[in-house]
Amino acid sequence: MLVKTAASAICRSDMSIYYGNPVVGEHAADAPLVVPGHEAAGVVVEVGSAVQGVQVGDRVAGYLAVSEQRAGFAAVGLPMLDPGWKCFGFDIDGGDADFFVLPEANCLPLPDAISFRAGAVLTDMVGTQYHTQKRLGVSARHTVAVVGLGPMGAAAVLISNALGARVMAVDVLDSRLEQASSLGATELVNSARVDPVARIAELTGGRGADVVIECSGNPVGQNTALDVAAKLGSVAFVGESRKTEINPSDQIIRKMLTVIGGWYFPRGEWDEIVRFVLDRSVAVEDLISHEFSIEDAEHAFSAFDRRETDKAVFVW
Repeated sequence: MLVKTAASAICRSDMSIYYGNPVVGEHAADAPLVVPGHEAAGVVVEVGSAVQGVQVGDRVAGYLAVSEQRAGFAAVGLPMLDPGWKCFGFDIDGGDADFFVLPEANCLPLPDAISFRAGAVLTDMVGTQYHTQKRLGVSARHTVAVVGLGPMGAAAVLISNALGARVMAVDVLDSRLEQASSLGATELVNSARVDPVARIAELTGGRGADVVIECSGNPVGQNTALDVAAKLGSVAFVGESRKTEINPSDQIIRKMLTVIGGWYFPRGEWDEIVRFVLDRSVAVEDLISHEFSIEDAEHAFSAFDRRETDKAVFVW
């Protein structure tokens, strides 16, 4: 499919290409040119001769995991778990351009009721959080602590709130805590000023949080997530990280925790995610803090790198 881009979001992982240590993608660091942008949406303007289910004029978002395999994990809609997969915006050119190209299998239909801005954000942050929290069974029975309130953490708050959970937000920046409050967090914990373990214990009658979603990727945040989790609780590591030292005996084994990695969503879950957003009126666009023209890309990436923006989106 050849897609005319309407919106493409900036993700923290995009900066790993800029710094030469891409978190995914075998070729992104060495390629002479890689167009970034793995969260993109637009309108189909041309299709290949073998395409059957997509038509010119269709509104679509792009699924980032590209694979030619039809067996293994790809057969159950998780091609990013198979060796040899390629990542849109890392291994192959992404959505930060006037047009992008993807196979038909990576076409995610975007209903008219969802804007292109929201569609772009749905493909990573919201989709990842929905699938992760679905695996953990998050519901109104749970107290959920979100550690690290960058764009992914903000999406975690939004989804937890939409699922009916009591949401506690943990970060070192008041501005991010304020955004979390607007997205549905009812307790705010500035871990630069108070001990988050003691504070969350106080807020939960000494139990700790039933579910913790760790989105910072920072070793301090990851240890905080394990420490604030209740016995028999669950922790999801979502923030990208290369190395962290933990104490498994005290933090996991003696508490009998369930610890999972949260990374993207199965291709077949897209329709379910869209229904969830529409049925529950999830305010996805509230996650977006800044919009830019692609002509201002240098400024946009620079500001994002300095953390002067939260979720930023290029809009055509």
